[in-house]
Amino acid sequence: MLQVVAQTSAPLTTTHEPSGFVPEGYVLDWSDEFDSGNTLNSDDWTHEMKSKGWVNNELQYYVNHETPAGNLVTEVKDGALVIRCIKEGNKVFSGRVYAKVKRGWTYGYIEGRIKLPKGKGTWPAFWMMPVNFRSWPADGEIDIMEEVGYHPNYVSSSLHATAHVHSNGTQVTHEMLCEGAEDDYHIYGIEWTADKITTYVDGRLQLEYANRGLGRDDWPYDDPFYIILNLAWGGDWGGAKGVDESALPAEMLVDYVRVYQKSGSTGLSTLPLVADAAAKADDNYYDLSGRLISKPVQRGAYIHNHKIFLHR
Repeated sequence: MLQVVAQTSAPLTTTHEPSGFVPEGYVLDWSDEFDSGNTLNSDDWTHEMKSKGWVNNELQYYVNHETPAGNLVTEVKDGALVIRCIKEGNKVFSGRVYAKVKRGWTYGYIEGRIKLPKGKGTWPAFWMMPVNFRSWPADGEIDIMEEVGYHPNYVSSSLHATAHVHSNGTQVTHEMLCEGAEDDYHIYGIEWTADKITTYVDGRLQLEYANRGLGRDDWPYDDPFYIILNLAWGGDWGGAKGVDESALPAEMLVDYVRVYQKSGSTGLSTLPLVADAAAKADDNYYDLSGRLISKPVQRGAYIHNHKIFLHR
């Protein structure tokens, strides 16, 4: 088996602490802190499997967890999710994973704490696509964070819809410098409501776009979207200035992904609840997606003995 050497040169610190950037009125609905086991929880995450050239003329093959030689493109390790881009022979393999792909979320505050990879050709992304996808860009795309390795530490957010799309240069986008984005963890967040989408980098405003009441062509963002984390190699943007294979293997590290929902007038009315979770009537604790947790959360909602509890 080909031995893969991790790119990270210094230990990084993961955390369970709140970021301090969550807007007032939101409670935790779902999260993955990547702190147990060594593989992703298949109840929450789905791997994409696609060949080179599937989208954006990208050069990687997306595989389910491991390469043909047995190297891991996704691994839970040291409190983080590691997404690796690896060369084996004349092929490059990488990971692309979806959170709650069949359910998603409509609105909320979502954040991920992420360290980006180094090297020309890398194209990491933290973004969202519609659960009930039919066509692009009509159904929308929400890019919380993207970076390309030939322009290191400059991160961008974008929105794509029929009325604003990158293929004709009308996309809604904004880029900003995030010092040390490839050296340490930084927090990328989005507040998404029926009225406005706002993205942030370490609590600083990145992009803001309001629902102007122009219809679905301009605002297809009222449907459930699921979360995507991936590390592409090359392609129309990532490879616009070529690729440097000496950068491989490359790693994208994700400390956590957290999804918050606004509490309603009763404190719980807008929290999405899976039917299976509501039926949990044993003495264990569960999050709102029905996943077993070891103890009650300090902030947010959980299920115990068929009841929902909310800790603010």
